[in-house]
Amino acid sequence: MAVELRAVTGSEFPDWLRNLRTGFLHEPVVSDALVADRLAHVDLDRTLAAVDGGRVVATFRSFRQEVSAVGGGGLAADAITQVTVAPTHRRRGLLSRLMARDLAAAGERGDAVATLIAAEYPIYGRYGFGPASSVTEWSVDLRRAGLDPRRTGTPEDGGRIELVDGAEIRRIGPGLHRRLAGVRAGVTDRSARAWDVATGGGERLDPWKEPYYAVYRSASGEPEGYVAYRCDDRWSDGKQPENTLTVADLIAPVPAAEHALWRFVCSIDWVETVRSGHRPPDDALPMLLPDPRAARTVSHADMMWLRVLDVVKVLEGRTYPVTDGLVLDVRDDGGPAGGRFLLDASPKGARCTPTTASADLVLDVAELSRLVLGDGSAVRLALLGRIEEAVPRAAARAELLFRTPLRPFSPDIF
Repeated sequence: MAVELRAVTGSEFPDWLRNLRTGFLHEPVVSDALVADRLAHVDLDRTLAAVDGGRVVATFRSFRQEVSAVGGGGLAADAITQVTVAPTHRRRGLLSRLMARDLAAAGERGDAVATLIAAEYPIYGRYGFGPASSVTEWSVDLRRAGLDPRRTGTPEDGGRIELVDGAEIRRIGPGLHRRLAGVRAGVTDRSARAWDVATGGGERLDPWKEPYYAVYRSASGEPEGYVAYRCDDRWSDGKQPENTLTVADLIAPVPAAEHALWRFVCSIDWVETVRSGHRPPDDALPMLLPDPRAARTVSHADMMWLRVLDVVKVLEGRTYPVTDGLVLDVRDDGGPAGGRFLLDASPKGARCTPTTASADLVLDVAELSRLVLGDGSAVRLALLGRIEEAVPRAAARAELLFRTPLRPFSPDIF
């Protein structure tokens, strides 16, 4: 009997959820409460499964998302998540079939891109995805950082920092998050449920440890950033504090707010180490320290992967720092993004149209997907042989068009 691919029904959802947990190596047990909670927040039409003999053997889900583009615009995205294949059914092409079905539906909806967070690097490039943003985490040794604790806890620009609760973050956080999306590409929108989950609001099944929340307000009293953090309780021989503060979330679209919040968390008594959590690789934190070497890089990795579905929407949906025109020959075997496109771009706007003109650059859709949020380097990809220069220096021209001063930032795992 052939394995069937289709959307699951409500009655099949417990089996789907159990297979999902198996694929992620979680305990393969689902309670009625867990099923009811998850079922209330999924679109069954976009909750796909491979079914063999009446049993779910692969899971795949997508949902509506918006991703900030360079310049602050938004791209409609097909966000892909919860992808698993049972260990009994690997290497049978089930993921390829599920992906093809989902991307076809995304194209019919008119989504500009598809997005995902890749648990393993080698999987998704063959489907046209490329890593479009990355994250870095630092561990700051406050004993050598060189900060003066008498000054770091109080902003010097007339602003102030105050401790608040989760309800206040749910009130002011969405607006700050939208402002961050206006200055950083790669930021994905957060639903009301996401805000509840992140701040302890509403009913929840998992244990909850309330974090601390601090808000930076400008001299006029407007909130311009916040940080959520937790601290452990560790003492050496019961006498000397050796506590680590871990940042769970820091959203600050205004540099003054970001700087003040970092200095605040680095000035709290009894804290010896600050873990930054996932941050953009060009975050200000290390350079705010008198001794930047006190910020040790703990990890650096790709974060959000992106796949261009509609070349015209994506290239016209962002801004460009210089004026130039490039003909891009995009290879997308059997996919929706293939073709030759003329990009006419300037700081005033961009126009992208199909063309029969000779190409300046030849590239796979996965490489284009690396570039469109401003993090990938066309020059480096050309040196690696991943992009073909049909015209000399075309990669350098693409570098000037696509690269951005601020690197994209995707703060949320989905």
